[in-house]
Amino acid sequence: MRLRWFAVPLLLAGTASLASAQVDYVRDVKPILAKHCYRCHGASQQKGGLRADTAAFLKEGGDTGTSLTPGDSRASVLVQVLLGTHEDISQMPYKKPALADADIAAIRAWIDAGAAAPLNEVPDKAVHWSFVAPVRPDEPVVARRDWSRTVVDRFILARLEKEKIAPAPEADRAALLRRVSLDLTGLPPTPAESAAFLADRAPDAYERAVDRLLASPHYGERWARLWLDVARYADSNGYSIDAPRQMWKYRDWVVAALNRDQPYDQFVVEQLAGDLLPAATRDQRVATGFNRNTQINQEGGIDPEQFRVESVMDRVSTFGSAFLGLTVGCAQCHDHKFDPIPQRDYYQLYAFFNNTVDDGHGKATPGGTLEFPGEVQTPADLRGELDEARADLDRYLNTYAPAAVAWAAALDGSARLKLGATARDAVGRPFDQLTFAEKRALYAAFPGATPEFRTNNTALARLERREPKPITTLVMSELPQPRESVIFIKGDFTRRGEPVAPGTPGILPPLTPPPDRAPNRLDLARWLFQPSHPLTARVMVNRVWQQYFGRGLVETENDFGTQGLPPSHPELLDWLAVEFVDRQWSLKALHRLIVTSSTYRQSSNARPDLESIDPLNKLLARQSRLRLDAEIVRDVALSASGLLAPQIGGPPVFPPQPDGVMTLGQVKRDWTASTGDDRHRRGLYTHAWRATPHPALAVFDAADGFSACTRRLRSNTPLQALTLLNDQQFFEFAGALAARIEREGGADEASRIDYAFRLAVSRSPTPDESRRVSDLLAQIQPSASSREAWITVARVLLNLDETITRN
Repeated sequence: MRLRWFAVPLLLAGTASLASAQVDYVRDVKPILAKHCYRCHGASQQKGGLRADTAAFLKEGGDTGTSLTPGDSRASVLVQVLLGTHEDISQMPYKKPALADADIAAIRAWIDAGAAAPLNEVPDKAVHWSFVAPVRPDEPVVARRDWSRTVVDRFILARLEKEKIAPAPEADRAALLRRVSLDLTGLPPTPAESAAFLADRAPDAYERAVDRLLASPHYGERWARLWLDVARYADSNGYSIDAPRQMWKYRDWVVAALNRDQPYDQFVVEQLAGDLLPAATRDQRVATGFNRNTQINQEGGIDPEQFRVESVMDRVSTFGSAFLGLTVGCAQCHDHKFDPIPQRDYYQLYAFFNNTVDDGHGKATPGGTLEFPGEVQTPADLRGELDEARADLDRYLNTYAPAAVAWAAALDGSARLKLGATARDAVGRPFDQLTFAEKRALYAAFPGATPEFRTNNTALARLERREPKPITTLVMSELPQPRESVIFIKGDFTRRGEPVAPGTPGILPPLTPPPDRAPNRLDLARWLFQPSHPLTARVMVNRVWQQYFGRGLVETENDFGTQGLPPSHPELLDWLAVEFVDRQWSLKALHRLIVTSSTYRQSSNARPDLESIDPLNKLLARQSRLRLDAEIVRDVALSASGLLAPQIGGPPVFPPQPDGVMTLGQVKRDWTASTGDDRHRRGLYTHAWRATPHPALAVFDAADGFSACTRRLRSNTPLQALTLLNDQQFFEFAGALAARIEREGGADEASRIDYAFRLAVSRSPTPDESRRVSDLLAQIQPSASSREAWITVARVLLNLDETITRN
């Protein structure tokens, strides 16, 4: 009899053999079982009499007897059916592709090592590795002690030595400075900075360069962009109308917080619940814009409550992605299919975010908008016109409006209700107690208003439309009385189920509620930083690591659950998480630790010896070459051209873009290209429309602002090359770069070519590169001016793969 008794998932593990590393049941084996086995061999059903939701049940076995023989994988029925060598049982997974060799090797290694597992393992509840709090592991012993500059290097080197792989040599100094400058500030080094670094032969020259970059105000700009992706920041409301919104005060808060190295725990607490802190400051309230970056639907005929609920659900999903690294949103309609997150846990998180004043339709609600009075300066000429027009109209009203007051006083109740709110408030009050606005509104409603008044009133209204509006930003604000939160049946907000109170996922450490009230967002924010919390520090250090090496230690950076990939270097991940906490949650300390390591400083040159062993560079025997983020592509070109306007913060700007872009949405909007310094601001400050993003950012895979983005894609398309060649802004950059080469590059062609390369890629050209540029100039110059020839060279340099790549 052939029993269909067991299923094992196809786990997409790394290419490096797990068998050569110490295999852990919770980290390496349990996720395989949790993915595909529990459904058929869990608490609800046990096909073939087998349960697979604890190691003890596996050892107990099913109808065919025990499935494990600890210490002998060859004799274990489990391994036999996975390999397809069992005499009576079909190869498993049944009618599915066989497991990868690495997966089977991991299971065999675990069995051969004795099949150890936690004694307190709970049936049908995965004690997944990421749900166990990290502890500081012992630092590994390595043979090449001279290579290791930091503890980080020992963990990387220990794995390489186990695989008999040597690390790559250090990158050349010019490439290293450009790499760390782009990584820490998003800007390349200037020729003067490169020359000074290359001339500095002191042993700590690189470390001092790192400290200089961390102290730069541009550090905050570079790392703010990555956080704004997670926060789904944009300068418009989204949906089909996609009206503009003011949120740049939140963006500037992020930049400033990162520049002053605000500890990550405070950084997060203020964003989640700054409004609930005792004596909350204006900046702390601005920080809560993190959760006001949701879309707002302003279409007619919608149910505002539906879209208010959708905003709350977006906040729950963002909370899960940003801080837990879990796909919490998958439990919105039903229990999570793979992770131990029941639907009730989802709505308990929902309850934390369900008590704010936003209404779902974008209407101004008391407490939901923060104003900055006095920060907008009306131009002097406009201010003079407004003052004069208001004074003239006020004099006119003082003469003619008393008749309107008498008319309004005689109106009956129903007629008064038809007046506007301002005019209605003025009815019945003495004329000399009315404000200018009330007299104006009352006379505008008066049937006897003269044509002269209507002409002057219209002219004043036209001037007032030109008057800058007060600067505002959206913030979180609690209702005096909390809304009732319930489970929505199948996620449908019209089908209300059982009530729920605010609470945290049961698989994670409990949140102890205050004795005198229900827990709120501030309690939730502080819960993230309990010493026993297993995810907060891991998720953040993994995201930082990802930026430096192209992929995280956990490659599925937004899924630390059972469907995610296990960490490539689990001990290093835990060491970094514990170290991050011990260093008082300092992000700058974390950055410095990583970028001063030998691992980071390796050459990124391809290595033929690794093509079959580690083609994706998961073991980090070299650095990774990474295409620059969309905004940094612009910033590098601005820097090379000499046009970069370095000021920090302020309202969004409008660099040139192709005609017709703003006609692609439902509402046709204007895009008037900025002039002066605003035309040449960093990409971070470009106005971000959700429906019609700037094409030069979209083509280089900028985040769209619709949902939390924890990792950008890196595509490679012909449109990118055409953008760098022909887009108006890049053509302007090329023209400025050509002028700079002629102005600063010396008198002879060779000096200018050398200077051009140092501006574009922070190094001197090779002899072959110099010759090819010289040949290009020779081809062009007979029929073009010197400036036109150098513009062509500049367009080529700005289009180089090396220019838009961090080596």
